[in-house]
Amino acid sequence: MSIKTSNLGYPRIGEQREWKRSLESFWKGSITEDELHTQMKEIRLNHLKKQMELGIDYIPINDFTYYDHVLDIATMFGIVPNRFQYSGGVVSLATYFAMARGGEAQACEMTKWFDTNYHYIVPELHDAKPTLVENKPLKAFKEAKEELNIIGKPVILGPFTFLSLSKGYKKSEFSNLLSQLIPLYSQVLSELKEAGAEVVQIDEPTFVTDLSADDWNLIKQVYTQLANATDINLIIQTYFESVDQYLELISLPVKGIGLDFVYGKEKNLNSLLTYGFPQEKILGVGIIDGRNIWKSDLNKASKLLERINEIVPYSRQLIQPSSSLLHVPVTLKYEEALDPLVKEALAYCDEKLKELTLLKEIILDRSQFEDKLKEHQTGIYELSESAWRSEKKLNELKTNRITHFSKRAELQQKKWKLPLLPTTTIGSFPQSTEVRQTRLKWRKGELSNENYEQHIREYMKKWIKIQEDLELDVFVHGEFERNDMVEFFGEKLSGFAFSKNGWVQSYGSRCVKPPIIFGNVEFTEPMTVKEVVYAQSLTDKPVKGMLTGPVTILNWSFARNDISNKEISFQIAEALLKEVQALEEANITMIQVDEPALREGLPLKKEKQADYLQWSIEAFRRCTSDIDDLTQIHTHMCYSEFNEIIDAIDAMDADVISIETSRSHGEMIEAFEKTTYTKGIGLGVYDIHSPRIPSVSEMSSIIERALKVLPAERFWVNPDCGLKTRSEEETIAALKKMVDAAKKARENITISSQS
Repeated sequence: MSIKTSNLGYPRIGEQREWKRSLESFWKGSITEDELHTQMKEIRLNHLKKQMELGIDYIPINDFTYYDHVLDIATMFGIVPNRFQYSGGVVSLATYFAMARGGEAQACEMTKWFDTNYHYIVPELHDAKPTLVENKPLKAFKEAKEELNIIGKPVILGPFTFLSLSKGYKKSEFSNLLSQLIPLYSQVLSELKEAGAEVVQIDEPTFVTDLSADDWNLIKQVYTQLANATDINLIIQTYFESVDQYLELISLPVKGIGLDFVYGKEKNLNSLLTYGFPQEKILGVGIIDGRNIWKSDLNKASKLLERINEIVPYSRQLIQPSSSLLHVPVTLKYEEALDPLVKEALAYCDEKLKELTLLKEIILDRSQFEDKLKEHQTGIYELSESAWRSEKKLNELKTNRITHFSKRAELQQKKWKLPLLPTTTIGSFPQSTEVRQTRLKWRKGELSNENYEQHIREYMKKWIKIQEDLELDVFVHGEFERNDMVEFFGEKLSGFAFSKNGWVQSYGSRCVKPPIIFGNVEFTEPMTVKEVVYAQSLTDKPVKGMLTGPVTILNWSFARNDISNKEISFQIAEALLKEVQALEEANITMIQVDEPALREGLPLKKEKQADYLQWSIEAFRRCTSDIDDLTQIHTHMCYSEFNEIIDAIDAMDADVISIETSRSHGEMIEAFEKTTYTKGIGLGVYDIHSPRIPSVSEMSSIIERALKVLPAERFWVNPDCGLKTRSEEETIAALKKMVDAAKKARENITISSQS
């Protein structure tokens, strides 16, 4: 009996975020392009060595990137927007990074990778003529073979998914564009076959979404053409959910099919048991959770594999993670400070690969590895039986504000007397080296609580003065005491643990360290009141209280997997309501409860979306409804794909919502052309993810277009998102232009009303 292990993708960032440091050193001009390539190669090869040492049979290559794997496909095919003045040939590193980060030209749009917290760069196909300018998978394959004698498994984003994730074409053009891509994919695959590649993983996560019969006809044509063009073994890999059109999928002319038996377990397993599986094909069994950090129950996993063995023998199974391990931290070995009860229940990337190896050993000879299995399972059991996970009864909370928005708005305007098109920011100001070093010294005990608090007050005082000078209308305190918008709150609530090195990539070199929700969440004491009250004492302008909402805290944490996400979000909402009420009692009555991650958690299956939106909106309202009419609730949401959930956004009943739209402003405006939105709203007028500072006229044009479909008396002017990643100079310059653009728009409205 034999069975093989396979990995779908390894985190790029390195054990100590070496990848991030190399990129940022290059962007700052501290290292040359040659030095960057050398450092990246070292990181890349180290990842392959480690997987080889961990005993993985099929090691992925070409999963490494300098920024984003979708951008890699676009540039591999020479798909570069005209504004970057690309003239053909291999896309330079300068152009590659300009597409991702901006510069003289606006960066390409960035949005969420399915329902994860990873962001990809959206390819733009306006008048594109795709051509293969560089076979990146081939380079990666040859490097692994020549440097380490590894016959790697190339990983390539599939043509259907790549095109589905792109923009800049009409739906009627999809089939024609797809036909242009097939010869390019065929050439990539043929060259890999010639170089000695045995198996290629073609990622097609779009296959788990709601596709039509016409879509599947196209998919069949695509893979028939690829099969005719090259005889290399292709494994179509799906993940994040189940595949509804199972029979269509398994009929494709490929060597193997990869299915998610974690997040799509019930439906995928039912399809397998009901319809069987082709005898000539390999089944990739995604059985280790690729998106969360809890240990897998290997007893349950082995039983599932035994059941699958009745349909697909072990010899034709690949046991693997449910998705790429891009979404989890690299290794637990640096987590000395975690409570042992929590740590022993965790598995990061390397530990998950060890789980695959152990699972393989158990299948081959369970008796020999029984002690090893028992040791593994102990950590799972002990945490589940701890007091931290005792049953918690939720309280009944208000989920509706008593007074209708229109009346609230009238009362709030009488109180605040804000001008037309009020200006504000989303929350954070630049986290300079000085700010970060101050916080680090305090955490190390090198700075007393009193001295640390004094430093934070000095930063707040400085930026209140800057906001006064800029003539913003609504201020923020700057969040200088916060390392991360989720981690900050998790540290002050019970039920959370924090890793030392649990970093994952969010976008580009931006890495986040999600909190770990391991037990019941409880409010212990006020978390934000002191800082905001101090900031408010420095100005007559309103200063917003700044909180992170329950669904975002949930979605941007590694959540416990023994109770539902709905229940966890309600526990967090109950705790946040107490903070909202504490701010009210301190006379902070403009409060922003951010939900940037609400949209990203939307299930991929339409049949599951209504339920998710219902409890997500209820969670938000649970922490924002039991308050006074004069308390103005703001919220912020990131990224642009909101068209299908406008009604849900309205149902949040926030007094003011700000939405990131600068990279895809036109699409958002189209949504409001079709839907009437009457509450306060700010569509971001410039992109904070790019160092580029747009002109007053650019911002003005965004405001002008928005005002064609949104009422001026409800419109706010703000950046796309928080400003913590920008420099002080960039921030001040951009905000000055933003305020000038708002003033210009007010003047135009006044002139128009008088004419």
